[in-house]
Amino acid sequence: MKTANLAGAVLGTILKVVFVVVVVYLVYTGASTCYDYGYRIFTEPAVSAGEGRKITVTLTSDMSATEIGTMMQEKGLTRDGRLFALQYLLSEYKKDWQPGTYELSTAMTAEEMMEVMAGQTESTEEESVETIDNGSALTGETQPLETVAQ
Repeated sequence: MKTANLAGAVLGTILKVVFVVVVVYLVYTGASTCYDYGYRIFTEPAVSAGEGRKITVTLTSDMSATEIGTMMQEKGLTRDGRLFALQYLLSEYKKDWQPGTYELSTAMTAEEMMEVMAGQTESTEEESVETIDNGSALTGETQPLETVAQ
């Protein structure tokens, strides 16, 4: 009887240790995944460097964030559609996006794509230029682009 009790106690202890190890592993894996996603929400780079490929996308008014993210991933504009959906839901452009057809690039970050879809990109006709007058003073002037090009 003592041997059976001893074997049961040892087996129970082993099962408790295995259970604790599994729980610690699951917590560690979950925390790592959450940290990775949280970090990538704000730091995800563009899919490609340089000019990238131009891709035309069409958004409809009934599309959800998940559907937009899935479409962006399928077209190669993002690496992870779920991450794009999270970025979209946490962005300042969430309520401003407008249905339509947009030309996006693989060189754009998710925030730049959302800015285009919200219609907030502007083509600036003026550019701030610093000039040096005879090397004596540094002044900031705003000049039309035509003047800067000359």
